Amino acid sequence: MNVVFDFGAVLFGWQPQALVASAFPDRAANPEQAAALAKAMFGHADWLSFDRGTLSMQAVIDQTASRLDLEHATVATLVQNIGEQLAPIEGTLDILTRLSRRRAQGDDSLRLFYLSNMSVPFARALERNHDFLSWFEGGIFSGDVHLVKPEPEIFALLESRYALEPCNTVFIDDVAGNVAAARTRGWQGIHFESPTQLHAQLMPLLCSNG
Repeated sequence: MNVVFDFGAVLFGWQPQALVASAFPDRAANPEQAAALAKAMFGHADWLSFDRGTLSMQAVIDQTASRLDLEHATVATLVQNIGEQLAPIEGTLDILTRLSRRRAQGDDSLRLFYLSNMSVPFARALERNHDFLSWFEGGIFSGDVHLVKPEPEIFALLESRYALEPCNTVFIDDVAGNVAAARTRGWQGIHFESPTQLHAQLMPLLCSNG
């Protein structure tokens, strides 16, 4: 079984509302305001282009600060620090650890990959800071290939690059639309809600393919 992990909010914590609430307490004074500001920053086409690798970090900082009338220096500090602050979700890391051990113990049927919408600067920060990424046989960061989920081309690229059979591949993502896109290709999909839920849904699939 090929197990493909998303990174943000699956393997690494991603809390955009907390980020904007900390950086802009006056503009995100309550959960509703924080949600709106987080969506305006990270759900905008500019941020998607940053993830895609077609907009630089400096450009996304400049355009976000101008568009939302936010203090430029604060936006810069927030964005520049994200990659270094991404920390593993312990429960998911525990699952990955178990899968990696199973692989190391000779289960050649189990292969580990990642598929993440992640800008180039953040991707390089993860690679520098987290040795456990070497447990993956390979994967794709969107910024490196100028494609983003849920575009079918990025799923097709992972398939072709690593010779994945769709029917023998399970994809884990916190965004339902991305999971749906994987399923249209014949992959199995798990919509991530928590490490406990992931374990409950993933392990039977691995057993049935063991």
